[in-house]
Amino acid sequence: MNIKTLLVIIGLLTASTAQASGGNESFSATNPKWKAECGSCHIAYPARLLPASSWKAMMGGLDKHFGTDASMDTATAAEILAFLEKNASRRKVETSTKPQLRITETRWFQSEHDEVPARLWKDPRVKTGANCAACHTKAENGDFNEHNIRLPR
Repeated sequence: MNIKTLLVIIGLLTASTAQASGGNESFSATNPKWKAECGSCHIAYPARLLPASSWKAMMGGLDKHFGTDASMDTATAAEILAFLEKNASRRKVETSTKPQLRITETRWFQSEHDEVPARLWKDPRVKTGANCAACHTKAENGDFNEHNIRLPR
């Protein structure tokens, strides 16, 4: 078997494994400063949930971070941005639009949550789609596996 054939087989196996997981996402990339800074107010959202352009825009506007001043020192911000860009989503994004800053507005998020009933989003224990931990019991660890979902009753 030559190297080209082997690479094709590996690619096919990887693709079929990804398809088989069907939303059983787990994100393992981590950085202590990202976890501490971003996780001090909300879960430290996995970098792969947004493209690099979105993370760059978000980190450039921390003084107005969704109505809160989330500013941090320059060195910490630079380290976190480098981590986010390195581990960002590689999904194709439209270059003609400004970067999306809300994960809940991405096509990926909406397609993953399209079966969630409207009443659940209004539940006071959920409040918003950004409250991942309301349903994803291991969201703090970057584990969004569908087997770990517990909907509020």
